[in-house]
Amino acid sequence: MGKHFQILKLNATDSTNSYLKDLLRSENPSDHTVVVAERQLKGRGQMGTVWHSEGAKNLTFSVLQRFDALNVKHQFVLNIAVSLAVIDVLTEVFVPDVKVKWPNDIMSGSKKICGILIENVLKGDKVAHSIIGIGLNVNQTDFENLKKASSLKRITGRNFDLDELLHKTLERIRFYFEGIETKTVNQLLPAYEKLLFKKDKPSTFTNADDEMFMGFIRRVSPTGKLIIELEDQVLKEFDLKEVTLLY
Repeated sequence: MGKHFQILKLNATDSTNSYLKDLLRSENPSDHTVVVAERQLKGRGQMGTVWHSEGAKNLTFSVLQRFDALNVKHQFVLNIAVSLAVIDVLTEVFVPDVKVKWPNDIMSGSKKICGILIENVLKGDKVAHSIIGIGLNVNQTDFENLKKASSLKRITGRNFDLDELLHKTLERIRFYFEGIETKTVNQLLPAYEKLLFKKDKPSTFTNADDEMFMGFIRRVSPTGKLIIELEDQVLKEFDLKEVTLLY
C-alpha cells in the first residue's frame, strides 16, 4: 500500500466526491489522491441530502482508494474502516460519547458531527476503487435550523487545526485499510457494533412507506444491513433505503 497521500486543495467546489469522480474520468489520479475543499457548495449526504458547510471552518475531503481484490460482497468493510478511523481521531481529541449512526453518520451524544459518503466503482464482482467522502463539522458554531447538528468546537469549546485533523484522519484511514482486502465484514463487525448509536435501546423508526414502528437495533449483517428486533423477538434486516431511525 502506497504511503503517500497526494493532497489537492481547492478553494471551493460543489462536492469533493464529484470533483474526484471527474478527475478519474479526465486523467489517471494516483491512489490515495485526496481532494480537500475550503468550502463545499453542494455537499451530498446519503440519499441526496445536502450538507451545509461554512467556509474554512469544517473539514470536507474525499480520498481515492484503489483495490486489486476487494470482493463486492465485503464492501461494507469500507464503511466500517472509515467509521472506526474517524472515531479514533475524535476520541483522541477528547470528543465525548462518540458513536456511529448506521451506516454513515458519526455522532457525539445525540448530535451529528460527521457524515461519510462512500461511492464504490465496481468491476465485475470486485470493487475497483472507492471514493470516500468525509464531512466533519469542526469550528462552525452556528447551525441555524439544523437542530441535530453540532461541531467539535461546540462540543469541546476548543478551536481545532483543520490540517492537523485531516492528517490524523488520513493516517487512521491508512491504518485500517492496511490489508483490508483480506478481511471479511464479520471479522470487523464486533468493533463497529460496539459503537452503534442507540444499540439495544428502544427506538422509533420509519420504513420506506413512512410508517412508524418500534424496535431495538441489535446488530449489522455481513452485507451491512441493519438488524432490528421487532416485537415478539422477530429480527428483521433493513437496507439503507428501507429504514430511518428517529431520534
